[in-house]
Amino acid sequence: MKNKFTKLKESIRQCRLCAGDLQHSPNPIFQLHPEASILIAGQAPGRKAHDSSIPFDDPSGDRLREWMGISRETFYDATKIAILPMSFCYPGSKKSGDLAPRPECAPAWRQQILNELPKLKLTLVIGIYAIKWHLEATAKNNLTETVKSWESYTPEIFPLPHPSPRNNIWLHKNAWYEKNVIPALRSAIANCLND
Repeated sequence: MKNKFTKLKESIRQCRLCAGDLQHSPNPIFQLHPEASILIAGQAPGRKAHDSSIPFDDPSGDRLREWMGISRETFYDATKIAILPMSFCYPGSKKSGDLAPRPECAPAWRQQILNELPKLKLTLVIGIYAIKWHLEATAKNNLTETVKSWESYTPEIFPLPHPSPRNNIWLHKNAWYEKNVIPALRSAIANCLND
């Protein structure tokens, strides 16, 4: 008999809540295991992830793994790292990039899933949509202010900008991020993985 966690994952894979609003067929992409100690709370899969069905299988993922100081092998070990985007499916694109995460996903699935991840010690909250959901009233006025206040959310949460190459200008303007936040992030991740 299948356990509750397995049934939940199967239900998510079969989800078609926003099928009529997508530019393509639904393809829910996530990585979950009840033993995971780190949660990556992202935005939504990109086109490359949609095509491969692997989360963060793109330059954003390469940069995120670099920020975290871990290998691709560790990143895709579901017993260590859970990957839960705000929207499971690639939302499609517009002229200036990807569309926003579909709004149906989080209310339908998010809390159910988090309830089944009892060993989480650290959550990386990536991008403004994840920040608004996970930090709620404690989020600052914008992403930059929230990320600058990272120490007020640790050790349980690290708010991060999206690692997309589209954020190169933001990273260049905010050199404090790679100087101050990344070393602390790597240390927190190493502590979680070595416990």
